[in-house]
Amino acid sequence: MSSRGGIVDLAAVRAAADLLDGVAIRTPMEESRWLSSVVGGSVQLKCENLQRTGSFKIRGAYTRIARLTDEERARGVVAASAGNHAQGVALAAQLLGCRSTVFMPEGAPIPKEKATRGYGAEVVFHGRYVDEALVAAREYADRTGAILIHPFDHADVVAGQGTAGLEIVDQAPDVRTVLVPTGGGGLLAGIAVAVKTLRPDVEVVGVQAATAAAYPASLARGRPEPLEQMTTIADGIAVGRPGDVPFGTVQQYVDRVVTVSEEYTSRALLSLLERAKLVVEPAGAVAVAALMEQPGTFKTPAVAVLSGGNIDPLLLGKVIRHGMAAAGRYLALTVCIPDAPGGLARLLGALADEQANVLDVVHERTSPSLTLDEVEVHLQVETRSDAHARAVLAALRQRGYRVVE
Repeated sequence: MSSRGGIVDLAAVRAAADLLDGVAIRTPMEESRWLSSVVGGSVQLKCENLQRTGSFKIRGAYTRIARLTDEERARGVVAASAGNHAQGVALAAQLLGCRSTVFMPEGAPIPKEKATRGYGAEVVFHGRYVDEALVAAREYADRTGAILIHPFDHADVVAGQGTAGLEIVDQAPDVRTVLVPTGGGGLLAGIAVAVKTLRPDVEVVGVQAATAAAYPASLARGRPEPLEQMTTIADGIAVGRPGDVPFGTVQQYVDRVVTVSEEYTSRALLSLLERAKLVVEPAGAVAVAALMEQPGTFKTPAVAVLSGGNIDPLLLGKVIRHGMAAAGRYLALTVCIPDAPGGLARLLGALADEQANVLDVVHERTSPSLTLDEVEVHLQVETRSDAHARAVLAALRQRGYRVVE
């Protein structure tokens, strides 16, 4: 079902769509007025966070496992994943009646682990990153005869992910740019095949976290190159080396790959929660982050793929706070005040005058930078915007306070 050299073609994607009929859902395309106003043109959101298992991964996992022989399925399947591919493989295996074992990196989000077990998979923790878990999964496959279901480096997986691209072209016929979250490249490659074959005029853009971006350097060198290290809140796309199969397809079909900062990723997640009422994990929000961080660089109408919505509630809380801080709505500052009655009350009064909401206050009297008649006050303050935060800081300094952000 794929063309020579592992490059997936449109026929393979359409065949996968037939296979997935009744299994994967046709996810909605939502118009985003708030994001459109930021970009200056129409933006729509392809909501793969509302797909079965909470991400696009069921598309590729089911396509791959369904095409195994009966004898191969009887041997069971094994996978490595930070969580989304794990759930896709576990559900696909359950639907197709075969055993599944999933290796997850240590520290994988608890909800993803529990959901994977809930779909009937055995979960084994190994390594810090997906790449290390994948090594253990390969060893398990060699030892037991189980079939490895790679998260992105197989033509059937790429073809399955590409079915989202068929839906994009159908749901947004006037689209000019499609932005796709990118880790190993399976989703990007599959969508690119479908979109560029049907609409060569559409620009397809991969989006990676700047601190875990293997594709830009690999594309520049003409071959997959591993990263020496990476760290990002977007664990779902924290992949240290592009897959060989998707890499060739990305070379052929994708126009460019851009990167986004952690700050804009968290701001995008917060904005999606507040404005679109959509729960999206950090990896799933990077396409929106790119539009927010580089608003003048993409032709509209644009489609941003929200690749997943499986996020640990604890991480969600941290990302919301980080996103609020990045947007100037969560200000942490230290202020020196006189160590005298009424000193703290006057400071809090000054903040109230500026309509700043104080969330937390801590006194510090032992700092070496303080004189004997001073006290240091650490504050966490909620503000309405970055401009409001700057106004609050300016007002405090005008009143003579020594302020450190």
